[in-house]
Amino acid sequence: MIPESAVQKFRESLRGQSFCPGEQGYDAVRTVPNAMIDRRPAIIARCVGAADVIACVRFAREHDVLVSVRGGGHSVAGKSVCDGGLMIDLSAMKGIRVDPVRRTVRAEAGLKLAEFDRETQAFGLATTLGLVPNTGISGLTLGGGFGNLMAKHGLALDNLIGVDVVTADGGLLTANASENEDLFWGIRGSSGNLGIVTSLEYRLHEVGPVLGGAVFFPVAKTKDALLFFREFAETIPDELVIQAGAFTTPDGVQVFGVAACYCGSSLSEGEKVLTPLRKFDSPIADIIGVMSYLQVQSMFEPFFPPGRYTYVKSNFVRALNDEAIQAMAEYAGKSPSPYTFAPFIEHWHGAATRVGVTDTAFAHRHYSYNFMAWSSWDGPSDSEKNIQWTRECWEAMHPFLATGSYVNYVSDEGDAFARAAYGPNYDRLVALKDRYDPTNFFRMNHNIKPSLAAPAATSA
Repeated sequence: MIPESAVQKFRESLRGQSFCPGEQGYDAVRTVPNAMIDRRPAIIARCVGAADVIACVRFAREHDVLVSVRGGGHSVAGKSVCDGGLMIDLSAMKGIRVDPVRRTVRAEAGLKLAEFDRETQAFGLATTLGLVPNTGISGLTLGGGFGNLMAKHGLALDNLIGVDVVTADGGLLTANASENEDLFWGIRGSSGNLGIVTSLEYRLHEVGPVLGGAVFFPVAKTKDALLFFREFAETIPDELVIQAGAFTTPDGVQVFGVAACYCGSSLSEGEKVLTPLRKFDSPIADIIGVMSYLQVQSMFEPFFPPGRYTYVKSNFVRALNDEAIQAMAEYAGKSPSPYTFAPFIEHWHGAATRVGVTDTAFAHRHYSYNFMAWSSWDGPSDSEKNIQWTRECWEAMHPFLATGSYVNYVSDEGDAFARAAYGPNYDRLVALKDRYDPTNFFRMNHNIKPSLAAPAATSA
């Protein structure tokens, strides 16, 4: 047990707020979007700058306290929150500065996608980020960063040009292409294993109005729509990103939808590119149209409110053959929850897949599709049946899936699943872990274990 005087001294040293169990605000701060996560840290430190983060790391090291790190809190596995340890909360760190001349932006790690996009779009600029506005930029980027610009401009981490990182020894390092290059390589894909990123610098691109939206088909047409989706995906340019899945609309209609975002300079050319999708079969709705980038980035927001129970199974697809499509079609519209997106398929192509497997720590560059069953429901009484259904859906697809996963979609599946998420770069990441975090101080993540076993941490 840590002496109360030491805890009090630590809390007084912070510029930001801190919370302990029973204090006002504690329950709100420890709550994350996935309601399945109900953990109780002994201390929560809401940092407002790198100095607070450094103080947290040093305190935790001195007293051997388990640490978790929260940016946006969107980890479906709940890695942002620990039981009985110190939760380092970055959500108040929201500084951002756009340089429209250099087309770069430096942003603090507590920003969410919508906040970041709003600032960069004020200058007609953007970079690849995710698809749900309340997602944190840091966790998304460190794990990869699939998004509407990824085929034209690469993943979020491909647009990262520098970071500030608080390391396990309590130091602050800058990592980029010319400083601490090995750390910069590993940060881009290691999902928080090597340190706490406090700020991120990105490359920006001109992005004006886009053609965005979706086309919806009756869920009974899932197989036909998937067969078309596969054929269509083979022909599309880098300016277009598509994804598709079965879900229930807010008014209770079960559909199979194909979402699209065309970010080319010629929207008339985009209209031609999207014509085959819009003319395929007999869609029940077509909401594709010209919209701002902020609008297309907010399109999925109503479907992912905080407070639902969520469980995800996901792997890259080894072969999207007719049998795989048939397996997906058999589960479309069968989820026990109306809030589930499953089966769901993302098309990965373009710039994101032209980066070398070993150029960044994110290794999964050669797959064309990523499969996901994203299940959400209202209450704990429905957990068992929804988790079971999700696993069954994934098992039906298992023969067609690669071992590797997009780490940002991984629920808490254990060491083997985590290792596969880092793919062929895992051993190099272990060597970096040995250098920067040999005691596995940062282990509330999809963990890369150092060569030497870490000592057990105590509760605060």
